[in-house]
Amino acid sequence: MMPKLSALFSFLSVFTITALASADTLTISTDKSSYVPGQVMKITALYKNKDGRAITSPNTREIQIKNPAGSELAKTSMKNAGSGVYTYAYTLAKTASSGTYEVRGKFAYKGVETKAYTYPQVAAATAADTTAPVTSSSPASGTYTMPVSVTLTVNESATIYYTLNGSTPTTSSSRYSGPIALNATTTLKYFARDTAGNNEAVKTAIFTAATATPPLPAGGHASLTYTGSTMCLQCHATQAAGMAGSAHYRWEGPNSQISNKPGVTGGKLNSAINAYCINTLGNWNGCSGCHIGAGAKPGTVADATKNIDCLICHQKGYKRVRNSTTGLFEPDMTKMTISMDTAVQTVHKPVKSNCLQCHAKGGGGDALKRGDLALINGTTSDRNYDVHMATTGANLSCQQCHTFTNHHVSGRGSDLRPTDSSVSVSCSTAACHSSKASLTSGHATASINTHMKRVACQTCHIPVYGKRAADAVLDTVTGFGNQATETTRTWVTPEWSAANNRWEPTVVKANNLKPVYAFFDGTSWVSDLNDVAVIDPATGAYKISRPNGGINSANSKLTPFKYKTSLQPRHTASGRLIALDTSVYFKNGDLVGAVQSGLTNMGLNSGDAYTMVKADEYQMLNHTVTPKEGVLTCASCHGTTTTPATQMNLKTMGYSLKAAQSTVCTQCHGNEDMPSFTSLHSKHVTSEKIDCSMCHGFTRAAERGLTVGIKR
Repeated sequence: MMPKLSALFSFLSVFTITALASADTLTISTDKSSYVPGQVMKITALYKNKDGRAITSPNTREIQIKNPAGSELAKTSMKNAGSGVYTYAYTLAKTASSGTYEVRGKFAYKGVETKAYTYPQVAAATAADTTAPVTSSSPASGTYTMPVSVTLTVNESATIYYTLNGSTPTTSSSRYSGPIALNATTTLKYFARDTAGNNEAVKTAIFTAATATPPLPAGGHASLTYTGSTMCLQCHATQAAGMAGSAHYRWEGPNSQISNKPGVTGGKLNSAINAYCINTLGNWNGCSGCHIGAGAKPGTVADATKNIDCLICHQKGYKRVRNSTTGLFEPDMTKMTISMDTAVQTVHKPVKSNCLQCHAKGGGGDALKRGDLALINGTTSDRNYDVHMATTGANLSCQQCHTFTNHHVSGRGSDLRPTDSSVSVSCSTAACHSSKASLTSGHATASINTHMKRVACQTCHIPVYGKRAADAVLDTVTGFGNQATETTRTWVTPEWSAANNRWEPTVVKANNLKPVYAFFDGTSWVSDLNDVAVIDPATGAYKISRPNGGINSANSKLTPFKYKTSLQPRHTASGRLIALDTSVYFKNGDLVGAVQSGLTNMGLNSGDAYTMVKADEYQMLNHTVTPKEGVLTCASCHGTTTTPATQMNLKTMGYSLKAAQSTVCTQCHGNEDMPSFTSLHSKHVTSEKIDCSMCHGFTRAAERGLTVGIKR
């Protein structure tokens, strides 16, 4: 469209050209009719065929943007949002010229091209925005018959953050994306942050339930009759609201422990990737078999609490199957040994089997993913396999370590993005190893106590992972039962899985593996779906997750990890790892088709070039703890004067001498015969209180009261 004709279309929000041969229709629209420089222009395309059905796999989905002078500002492919909807966000330059802009979409399907236009306005540049946005709640504070749906609106382009528990929201809190369903008395606090970075003052709205929560029938749970997955909400609305905001339900949360993504909300729902099935994009139905929702994807329903399946955690006898028509889960009576009435009448706190049905089967099979969790953790009597969970050991339930607050769970691994609870998991609680809380005592040997500030408990107490329980029984149909964990997989070579009735990547599994060791300070570095993949020179692979820490870093402890690799696709042009569409791969083992579909899902061109690359990640080990009789000995890591260490090479971790032995020793005395490590360390550190930096490239002077320098 020539600039001189732009005025003619300034009254039109959308102008569509239809290909008459097929009657395909394309509509292009923007979120606003006018913008100011520096704002984000959100563009949406809707592509349908003559029957009104969505076209989901066009050959071309091009968007082009021109300024009033006719200069091209952008020309790229739109992101496929599914159901015939395509999106693209363009950030106007702060120096963008004012006037009418042309936004043209050009789509093609089966050889037929369709174009559409829209003409947003851009106002002249104004002074810097220093005005905070204004958010309002509808309805406002008051007393209402529950449930009530609350809508938050803001007067400009901004992100709204909120909490439902009375706490003050921050930019790490839940982001508002649609009406909030309240089922009980709730204190809602919220504020908005605009694109210029202006924060609104936190506002509060209190919604009081007009009637009390209905009591249980006279017979309590024992008199209940199952009426559907939402029946629990009649009495447990508060609990459902807590779960709706948890990482277990949302599959994302604040990245408070992710050093390279401060203030970002992340998780496997959208952004996180791994060296297993890479990402949930394209196969929600497959991935969500372990989601505690009733089938709908979080963020796609206005009332999240009505999408929670309480029985998946609170009834060990409950089994479910997805309805192929509705996409929602329903009871699978062919696999259940109790009726649904009995299921709701006998609900209970989660037991190990409830947790393990998902956490032990991540990655597609029993024990595959974590390396320290398997289905047998819930039933084994082998104390040597796991002294904490075995019935002949402590017989701990999961929540005795992973405590819950308002359905938010404590604990996280090095490769997990969200932090669901501020409560940490510790070995030295009042109920467990209280004598070791000081980090300087608790063990019978003083030399071991000196390790506790710099060596994680797991390092000595989990000497191997992928262990096999003595009472394990191999299932020849599923292949489950030997607790072997996956070490690598390749998507290049598919193999048929009789257990899952689908094609899967070829995996390598093993038992009794030695951990990889690294310093860990509790924070992690991660790579996500939209990040440019980075090669780790130490491994030669594209790194997905890494523990942060170092020998001199505060709060860093030597920690054991599972090291996992995968051969997976990487987009040549952008350098991003591709979330290949596992629904395609599982169906026919077609790598090319799965990658092409994955590229489309990511908003890229399906025909773009890609290569198969090695990716890797570190996964913290916390379970299958060995009894004290089988822990590592000093010689395992330090060796002896005649036998080198077998478990790890401490010299490669920063414990090597800072110079040649002759140079280091002659700082204080002449060359002498080298005694054992124990004797050497005892004389210099324990007796003489000489700091480590005299011989090594690190210091422990402050934390151990040592002296830097030569004692005379």
